[in-house]
Amino acid sequence: MLALEVEEFLAWMLSEKGRSANTLAAYRRDLTAYQAWLVERGRTVLDVTHQELVQFVTERKASGSAASSIARQLAAIRMLHRYLAVEGDRPNDPAADLEGVKVPSGVPKPLTETQVNQLLAAVVGHDPIDYRDRALLELLYATGARISEVVGLSIGDLDVDARLVRLFGKGSKERIVPFGSTASGALDDWFSARGRVRLIPKEWHRRDDADAVFLNLRGRRLTRQAAWLVVKKHGRAAGLTSELSPHVLRHTCATHLLDHGADLRVVQEMLGHVSISTTQIYTRVSQERLWDVYRSAHPRATL
Repeated sequence: MLALEVEEFLAWMLSEKGRSANTLAAYRRDLTAYQAWLVERGRTVLDVTHQELVQFVTERKASGSAASSIARQLAAIRMLHRYLAVEGDRPNDPAADLEGVKVPSGVPKPLTETQVNQLLAAVVGHDPIDYRDRALLELLYATGARISEVVGLSIGDLDVDARLVRLFGKGSKERIVPFGSTASGALDDWFSARGRVRLIPKEWHRRDDADAVFLNLRGRRLTRQAAWLVVKKHGRAAGLTSELSPHVLRHTCATHLLDHGADLRVVQEMLGHVSISTTQIYTRVSQERLWDVYRSAHPRATL
């Protein structure tokens, strides 16, 4: 059980900062592990020292944990101790000058346009699940949405005629994103008499399921995990041996937009990035792909 001060911090993150359920669950896991480490040393969040936090980071590094995992846990610990200091629960913030963990900047590995076509063509058949999977994949690639945003969609969030979708990103921030005719056609098939309506149960399990855009075989809202498996399944069917995930489709959408001349700020808005620096990762990817094409195609590129 977490200490009262930690529970109050998580409640504050929900009510005052509007953090999502997924973010809060991650914070809870990280802080539970942190508290267990403190308990082993006879310490609490109210009396841990800066030097002990340094020791915590050192031990985490020595354990072989990924830098990204340590950095994420440190972010939760820093926010907790800043909160405790501001609220007056302790006289100082032991994490204020804590050195961070450098996370290597991983360059996304997007699919090529040919690979995207292979993936989308791999969804064959005319069962309701086929229509659902095709619409799901087309919408992910068309909008660059996070998988949690897509499975969280309700019917009222879609304007199929205008080809617009309302997405709720991190911190429940809302944005409107367009999608093209191919995704629109796939959604039309899914909402036809051959698709979604055939998965509607005699009685809804939850009221929220009735509004869900994407349903599972039992007529419930499709989960994030199930949608992830849909992407993997059709990736294998398309013969894509690279690591394929919904996030790869998000990277791919952004990269292809920039490849075809989209403005960086527009891509930032579409993807719901708070900082333009996050979106700028994709400019590096596009430049690298440009050089790959140049080296393979230009007769004097390697002279």
